[in-house]
This record gives sequence, C-alpha cells and structure tokens, in this order.
Amino acid sequence: NIFSHRKLFTFAALRLCGQLFSSIALYIILFSAFGCHNKDFTPKKRGYFRIDLPQKAYQKYDSDCPFTFEYPVYAKMENETGPHTEPCWVNMQFPTFNGTLHLSYKPIKGNLEQFTEDVRVLVNKHIVKSSGIPETPFSFPGKVYGVKYDIEGNAASAVQFYITDSVKHFMRGAFYMNVAPQIDSLAPVIQFLEKDIDHMIETFQWK
Repeated sequence: NIFSHRKLFTFAALRLCGQLFSSIALYIILFSAFGCHNKDFTPKKRGYFRIDLPQKAYQKYDSDCPFTFEYPVYAKMENETGPHTEPCWVNMQFPTFNGTLHLSYKPIKGNLEQFTEDVRVLVNKHIVKSSGIPETPFSFPGKVYGVKYDIEGNAASAVQFYITDSVKHFMRGAFYMNVAPQIDSLAPVIQFLEKDIDHMIETFQWK
C-alpha cells in the first residue's frame, strides 16, 4: 500500500544520507591527516630559462666612415634606416639576444659642447626608471676620448656613451634590449654584452 512505499522510500533516503555523511567525514579525516602535514610551506623563487652564452671572438668593422673598431662575431653590423638617418649611422645587432647598439656619428663644427650636452640630456631621461647612472670617463691612444654611462635598474637603455677626438669627430652610442626591461632576467645578458661594448670602445680608432 501507499504507507509501505513511503516507509521504503524514507528508509532508502536515510541510508543514502548516512553513506554520504560517512564519505564526507572520511574525506575530512584524510585531508586533515595528509593535506596539512607540512605547515612550513615556502614558495619557490621565480626561475628563468638558462641562457647559453657564446665564446668571445671579435672581427674588425671597417667602412667608408671615419672610424673602425672590433665587434663580436655573433653580432651583425647594419646601416641605420629612417627619415632622420645621417651618414655613418650604424647599428650593431645582437640577433641571439634581441639587443641593439645604436651608433650615431656626427662631424664636429665648433659644436662639441652641444653634442656632449645632448648626450647627457638623453641619458637623464632614464632617471625615472633607473636606480643609478654612474659615469666613467675614458681616454685611449689615437685621440679616443669620451664618457660611458651605466644605466642601472629597469631602464630601457642599459649603456650609453660618446666618443670624440674633441676636434673633428663625435660618436654617440646607445644600447637597448628590444624587450620590456626586466633586470632580474636580463642581467646576465646585459653583463655579457657590456663586455663587448667595452671591447668596441677600447679598439675604437679614428681614420
């Protein structure tokens, strides 16, 4: 009859609830026993991909421009292109590392002080993102004089400099990584390529 069916239905429902409750209780016990075993959890530090750096080797750059220098074999020299390009503006491309050293040559016509001031203005534009900009004057045989600026921190440009003979020639250099600046991941590459920039400056000669 209808009452018997109700009793059977109620009994089945109670039995199902009991099984469900037992399963939940068992899950809670297991989670408490194993899930919270390690209370001293420490998040792992952020990691970066390993970068394979090539062996240092150099070759000579020579052209119709009034200067020469040595540059790494894993770099490519290209002429600057664009509407405001001037003669003897060249780029040292680092395809493997996605970086570029822009070299801009200008003849001096009584305006050396203006050129050096322009460099300082361009360097100081990175002060907002930089944690410091130490400058290093240098002087090498062959009337190679100048100042190198190491732009520290998450600035767009990591190194800038100028080279001059103080009478006829002036060269500005600006190194950029062609990616969003992230010093933690880019530091090994920048340090590696900065040695190539130093070598370029040390071997620089006016014609």
